[in-house]
Amino acid sequence: MLLDANVLVLLIVGRFNPGLIARHRRLQGYTYSDFEVLEQLLRRKRQSFVTPQTLAEASNLLRARSEPERGHLMEQLRLLIEDSEEIVILSKDAVQERQYKRLGLADAALLAVASPERPLLTSDLDLYLAAASDNPDAAIHFEAHRQRQR
Repeated sequence: MLLDANVLVLLIVGRFNPGLIARHRRLQGYTYSDFEVLEQLLRRKRQSFVTPQTLAEASNLLRARSEPERGHLMEQLRLLIEDSEEIVILSKDAVQERQYKRLGLADAALLAVASPERPLLTSDLDLYLAAASDNPDAAIHFEAHRQRQR
């Protein structure tokens, strides 16, 4: 499963300290049960996929904490990177995606590599719709899974 930056942030924060989910400014509206739903989804797939652009975006979002939390979060990111398969998409190729101007570089890179074999898991509705427009099996909307658990 291919992970977007918001999903990555939820995953990393939850793995470090589930109590921090409610306090992290990028995770407003998420709960510990959302983190559990995410972990369940990831257990169904053998491999997690990431792109350099998404990792950079997630890194920037995670670093918005003070020490020592920042160091712990960055360590969790390192562990995730080591356990994931990184798909390199050159920025010059990602900007050729038709949704680049609307969604930005990181999302365009995800769109370039999302496929039914490697579906994109995202909480972003616009990104989900863009990925699913060509093939509905190329995207999973995390929000739909969250809502089912409530």
